[in-house]
This record gives sequence, structure tokens and C-alpha cells, in this order.
Amino acid sequence: MEPWARRLHVSAAFNAKAKVAMSRFEPSSSINYEELHEKINIVRKRLNRPLTLSEKIVYGHLDDPAGQEIARGRTYLRLRPDRVAMQDATAQMAMLQFISSGLPRVAVPTTIHCDHLIEAQIGGVEDLKRAKEVNQEVYNFLATAGAKYGVGFWKPGSGIIHQIILENYAYPGVMLIGTDSHTPNGGGLGSVCIGVGGADAVDVMAGIPWELKCPNVIGVKLTGRLSGWTSPKDVILKVAGILTVKGGTGAIVEYHGPGVDSVSCTGMATICNMGAEIGATTSIFPYNHRMKTYLNKTGRADIAALADEYKEDLVPDPGCEYDQVIEINLSELKPHINGPFTPDLAHPVSEIGAVAEKNGWPLEVKVGLIGSCTNSSYEDMGRAASLAKQALDRGLKCKAAFTVTPGSEQIRATIERDGFSQILRDVGGVVLANACGPCIGQWDRKDVKKGEKNTIVTSYNRNFTSRNDANPATHAFVTSPEIVTALAIAGTLKFNPETDYLVGANGERFKLEPPNGDELPAREFDPGQDTYQHPPADSTSVRVDVSPTSTRLQLLEPFDKWNGKDLEDLPVLIKVKGKCTTDHISAAGPWLKFRGHLDNISNNLLIGAVNVDNNAVNKIKNQLTGEYGGVPDVARHYKASGLSWVVVGDDNYGEGSSREHAALEPRHLGGRVIIVKSFARIHETNLKKQGMLPLTFADPADYDRIRPDDKISITGLANFSPGKPLKGVVKHGDGSQDIITLNHTFNDNQIEWFHAGSALNRMKELQ
Repeated sequence: MEPWARRLHVSAAFNAKAKVAMSRFEPSSSINYEELHEKINIVRKRLNRPLTLSEKIVYGHLDDPAGQEIARGRTYLRLRPDRVAMQDATAQMAMLQFISSGLPRVAVPTTIHCDHLIEAQIGGVEDLKRAKEVNQEVYNFLATAGAKYGVGFWKPGSGIIHQIILENYAYPGVMLIGTDSHTPNGGGLGSVCIGVGGADAVDVMAGIPWELKCPNVIGVKLTGRLSGWTSPKDVILKVAGILTVKGGTGAIVEYHGPGVDSVSCTGMATICNMGAEIGATTSIFPYNHRMKTYLNKTGRADIAALADEYKEDLVPDPGCEYDQVIEINLSELKPHINGPFTPDLAHPVSEIGAVAEKNGWPLEVKVGLIGSCTNSSYEDMGRAASLAKQALDRGLKCKAAFTVTPGSEQIRATIERDGFSQILRDVGGVVLANACGPCIGQWDRKDVKKGEKNTIVTSYNRNFTSRNDANPATHAFVTSPEIVTALAIAGTLKFNPETDYLVGANGERFKLEPPNGDELPAREFDPGQDTYQHPPADSTSVRVDVSPTSTRLQLLEPFDKWNGKDLEDLPVLIKVKGKCTTDHISAAGPWLKFRGHLDNISNNLLIGAVNVDNNAVNKIKNQLTGEYGGVPDVARHYKASGLSWVVVGDDNYGEGSSREHAALEPRHLGGRVIIVKSFARIHETNLKKQGMLPLTFADPADYDRIRPDDKISITGLANFSPGKPLKGVVKHGDGSQDIITLNHTFNDNQIEWFHAGSALNRMKELQ
């Protein structure tokens, strides 16, 4: 093969079978397998050891493979990702930051996907129509900004970003970064897909090498075969129970072993998708025939052929070593259901009824919800429909309310054509828009009142308090689409479909047969409507408007630079008790409409966090006035009074979504320091990017030394350097003080972000 032929283009040619319009693809999107191969060999010779698959792809994208220092868990790598993808909620701030950079056009293929701003109310058609009207200003901004700066635009109704990526842009060996924490979904196609904040995306779009701490590698060896009621979702539910919500932090989870071949390509994507719930940098599967079949079916046979040629670079080396190994026998794995309130509280389905009774969790299932970026494939929908058909054949419908979210327009059109949608409607389901919907809190739920204790079961990925419906009393459980469907039919958590009976309309008892469904449609996928806008070659005439009176969009002002001094006597804005996810720091749901307006969305800063002082939410003491107020209100008062402030938190602070608003908001309202026991990876990086100081207690017990009315000084900033801890002087109200050691993970480049006031400021300094 000639060298030019080895360059792999994601273009319309690979999508002819799917009848996808040429306008959906950027001919410039490419990966050179020969270059990847060469870089892998350079690094292998340097390290003189076998490489894991994730190491091959990550190191194969090094900016300087010959000179880059490589040490798992320690050094920062400078990488050259192949492309960027952004969903509409995060794309607003990312594009506003890119506009602020002053650059004329993105340097790598980039796409925007409109999936977050569509609220589930009535049904797909009506909800999509309403979303287009309500969000017209934002959609117009994203469409014109995309056209102006060379970014592809997937219109509302296209589908969920991660399903679109799997169908079109992910392929073995590619490195993609996305401004959503579930970007790792693409690992189901042998890709290294990593969730990041918008500022990271701006670096890549600007053509700057992107930094990532060299990941550790956790190996999950799969043996046996999936069968019966056990699904790919049960693999990650089991892993989440083992590793917990922070067990994968700083690591890539790499699945391998003979059991891999029994998992479909979209099933692998499901497993990788929910790896975000264990804090993993990303997750990945080795290239195999299941991926090849999926590539062929989605019109990318040429990619599959090249992947076959370079297969040795797309699987782990024999004898490679993992930092930790977990082994799961798929033949023994049972269906699982995780929750409530956290995705790592794992239970076998056979035990959940008894556990719920013991803990006082509501047994009645009010709503079953299937779909989302995690479980909305053709196979998922087919298996759910096979159960619905059994119920219908015996005169039954769902006892619980039931919703269905297709992952993409292609999935929606295909399951409609093949009859799955009608079966799911007939059993009582409502087919929602091709969007995130209830999974991210975009759900106008009417069947229970706020504060009413109830249970829902979903095939989603997250189930934090108030996540789906803004009701803190909703007990949300995460499981497979098959189990959701069975529990929706039965209407109770006490139903175990493997052993329990239902009663048909004729009074006869029957058991549901295990679900079945084809991995891929027998016919070609129906692509549905063409919802892609390709950026014009010449964008000089394109205008991007942001009204100065808009409540939803706001051009950014640069943050102030460091003044060269230590941070003295910062009041503690809030000392957070327990779990504090990005949902707690910057709530989604109704707040999504302000994602492009930094000042307005800052009114949700930490309104979900529990104040250790009074166990209350959004009620803290203003140290200047002595009065209690909301967190953002007190923060604004401190800022207006010329005071910077600090937040103190617990373990895994910033767990969950990649939303950088959770870092932008504290910086905008005058925050300078976040001190916690430990951080989630993406949030720590986002804080650094915005000129904040994310610090950790050298002694976690020092968390207990800090009182809500303390003032904290951060000293040693004149000599701020990698690996050198800073000091915290904690002044108590009674006149006493404690001096504590505060660790950080800044490297030299990141310290320059702090000095400049933000990574974006530093980028401008270097232009």
C-alpha cells in the first residue's frame, strides 16, 4: 500500500452504505496508522517492555515520542489528539473561550452536538419543536460560531453526542477529546476518547499540545460468555461496585481476555461509557471482529480493512503489565442494579427487593426509563422490545410509567422501521426526542411532587441525588435496559425476572423468557433525516452575534492575573460535608439554559452542597454581616467587598460531569482556592485552567481542623513549584491558629496558568 493510501480519512466514502450525506464529514479528519505505528515503536524501544493497548494509542499520539518523559501516574504527557467533540451545553463556553483566543479557525476537526437542551415533557416530536423555539438564540450562536470557526454542527434532534461519535467518528486507534465526561463511550470502538473541560478543548482546537498526566492502567480480564439476562451493563455495574466512584481516578481501564469477544461493539461502548462513574480517565477494548462488523455496518469498511492491517497496534502486547487487575467471569456474572444516590452501590437484581425493604427504600417502581448515551443502541432497544412483546402477548402493559430515549436519529429511524418503537409504545412507553433528556435532569416530571419519596429505575449512568428530576427524595437505580423494562412491567423492585412469575390477563402465571435482540439490523441502518451542517470553506461573511442584553449568552472578560503575593486571610465561603459532585457545584436541569452566560449561571454556585456548619443546603453565614444567605449571594458580597475566598471539601470533590462551569463560577465570583481531601481528575484540571488553586490536605485529618468561620492564608506562592507543597495558615475566631501542609499537582506549565490568571490568558501571552 502506498503511504498516501495508509492515511485514513473519515469521509463520505466510508458511509455510502448508510446513505449518509457527504456534508456530515470533514475530509481533513484523518489518522495516519503508519505514523501511529512508528511512534509506538519509538516508545517501545525506549521503554524496552511490552505495552498495553491504551499505552500504544496514548503514546502513539505524543507530540515528541523520542524525548517525552514517560512514567505512569507521574509525568505529564504532551499529546496531539485527532479531533474534538462538544455537546451544546458545554460548547457554548468552549466556543466563547475560543472566540476570546482571537484565533481564526480550529486546527483539528471539531464538531458540536445539540443534545442537552431538549427537555422531556410530552414526546419526541413536540419536545423537539419546543426546544428549537426556546433555545433558538443558543442554537443560532452555536451554528454561526461553528460556521465561522470551521466546526461541524449537528442540529437538535441529531442524537446524543456519544452515539453520534460511535456511529461516525470513533474508530480503532483514534484519540478524541470531548467536553462531556461520558466521551469514553468511544472506547467501544478501540478509541482513546477522554472527557475534558472546555479550556482543554480550546487548547486542542488551537493546535496546542494537550496535557494529560500519564495514566496508570487498570486491567479488567473478562472470561466466560455473556448469556441470558446478563448484559454488558452488568460488567460495569460490577466493576463500579469493586472500584467505587474514585477507584479509577488517574487510570485508563483496559478490558481484555477471552470474554471480550462475547460482547457486542455497542455493548463495549456501554461499559466504557459508564467508566466515568469510577473516575477513570477513559476505558477501552481491543480491536476485534465485533468492532469490524460494526464498522462495516456503519459504512466504514475501509477503516476496518486498515485496522486489520495494523491490528497488532490495536491490541495489547503479550506480557504487558497492568497496575491492577480485576477478573470477571461473564458466565457467572448476574444481572445487577446500582443505587440509590450513587452509581457504585452495587446489588444483584435477585437481592435488591430485600435490600430495599431493609433500608426503607420505596419498592414501587414509579417510572422506568431506557435509553441515554449509555444504553440506546439497536441491540438495547431490540432486547427491551423482546420483553415488551412477551408482556403484550399475554395482555399486559407496564405498571410503571415507561420512557424510551433513542440515542441518535439513525437509531430512532431504524427502530421505527423495524417495529421496536411501536412495541415499546404499545406496552405503555413514550418515545422521547433523540437527546439526553431525563438522564441529565431535562425532565419536566409531573407524577410526583418535590420531596415525595419514590423509586425510578433507569438504564442511565448517574443517579446522584436530584440528578434526574430535581427531587432529592427520588431513589434512582441504574441497571440495564432489559431489567428496567422487566421492572417497569412488574412495577416493583421485588421482581426478579430470572425466577419470578407475572400474571397474564387470562389469570395464568408466566415467566419472561430471557431477552434477545440482534446486535445490528439485518438490513442497513436507516439514517433518518440529515441533521448535519458542514462549515463553509470560506467563512469571512459569517457573523456571530452575542447581544449585550442577552440573558443566555455573554462574551467573556479575562480573569485577573496573580498579583505576586501570598493569598491572605481568605474567608471560608463554605465547608462542604460529604459527597460534592459537579451537580452540587453547578446544577444542571433548569440551569442549562444559562451555560453560555457566566454571570447568570453563577447564581447556582454550590447551591446543592451541604454546609457542615448547619447540615443545610444553600445556607451559609456571611462572615462580614453575620447573617445567613445563599452561597452565590454571600460569594458576590465578598467579591464586592474586595475579598477572595476559599472552599473546603471532602473526598473526590468534583466527581461526575466534565462541566467546567463548576470551575468558572467560583473564579468568577471571587474564589481563589479549593482545599479538599481529594479531587476528581477533570474538575482538578478545570480549576487549574481557570487560574484557581486546587489543593489537597497532606493530612486528611486537617479537614476537621477547619471551622466554617476561619480565615485561611496560602503562603509560599513566591516559590510555587512542582512537587513543593504550599502552607495554609488557618486563623480561628478565638485567636488561635493551625499551620497545615497543602499538596498540589501543578507542573511548570500549569503554574504559568496560575500566574497569568488562566490558561486562556497564558495562551494569549504566547501568541
